[in-house]
Amino acid sequence: MRLTLIGIGTGNPDHLTRQAMAAMQSAGLILLPRKGESKADLADLRRAILADVAPQTPIAEFDLPTRDETIADYAARVTAWHDAIAAVWAKTIAQHHATSVALLVWGDPALYDSTLRIAARLSPAPEISVIPAVTSITAMTAAHAIALNDIGAPFVVTTGRQLRDHGFPAGVTTAVVMLDGENSFTTLPAEGITIYWTAYAGMENEISLSGPLRETAPQIIAARAKARAAHGWIMDIYLLRRA
Repeated sequence: MRLTLIGIGTGNPDHLTRQAMAAMQSAGLILLPRKGESKADLADLRRAILADVAPQTPIAEFDLPTRDETIADYAARVTAWHDAIAAVWAKTIAQHHATSVALLVWGDPALYDSTLRIAARLSPAPEISVIPAVTSITAMTAAHAIALNDIGAPFVVTTGRQLRDHGFPAGVTTAVVMLDGENSFTTLPAEGITIYWTAYAGMENEISLSGPLRETAPQIIAARAKARAAHGWIMDIYLLRRA
């Protein structure tokens, strides 16, 4: 079986590459996850993209398993979740007797996404190909019209959990933070730090705020809560830069 992971960027149809569109059109089956009523518009957006780009390609929808929050250890909890997702993939693929399968992946399949790890659980192992895409990082920096790094300087891409547990990454002046559902920037000493925050990067309902962390943090917290209440979900990302 051939399995193609197609990066669709931030969900903006204008961000699709020609390579991504060709892969959707040539696939024998596209798996489409449903993540519950609160995130129904994520599935709707995938359906809209496919209806526009690859209307003839068959689609198989499935309910995405949820994480078992009763498992105390985080790594074990994620591992069990990925095992469950792989099992659903395998069952869905078998039901459709598909030999050429594709999945649409938010952002880029190689950056803070577990689709490749889940695919590695399939047996027999499929032939995997990856279509890269615009990432939320580039969409966020474009929204603020800023460069990702200072001249000749490195930067770190990290998570909200890492920021909470270990603080601002050592040895860099720029940190991009993803997967933060707890406003982890509030755990940092704010002096000398500027924050650039974007939700729904690249989408029609994109929201961006920036400024000194101390003054901007309350604005972000309020905007984030309002957006989540309005849409039922939120995808956001931010860049921290210290003097």
